[in-house]
Amino acid sequence: MSNVEVLPLLEPEAPESAVPCCPPLTERPFTAEEAERTARMFKALGDPVRLRLFSLVASHEGGEACVCDISDVGVSQPTVSHHLKKLREAGLLTSERRGTWVYYKVEPSVVAALGGILGGKG
Repeated sequence: MSNVEVLPLLEPEAPESAVPCCPPLTERPFTAEEAERTARMFKALGDPVRLRLFSLVASHEGGEACVCDISDVGVSQPTVSHHLKKLREAGLLTSERRGTWVYYKVEPSVVAALGGILGGKG
């Protein structure tokens, strides 16, 4: 017998939000859908704790971090979990359970897309 527990998959609020696909702000006006998707990402990053958690994961070696490595941000563990959930729902982070720990990852395409939206090279 295996000790593996099958967990249900959690879908983000909108599946298309997982990978941002919007043009730079200066290229052309956003469509309503692009504006909604982009606003969802920036709203998630609008909280200082979430921005710090996102930065901690993105700058961690390999672009991936265990929740145990990033939870020291001056708020309680349940609050950290809440903020990480909001980042996942916005399509900014993915998560994977490994044993008793959850590992979070920022996809390089997300960082590149955020930079691209602001007119940078990403």
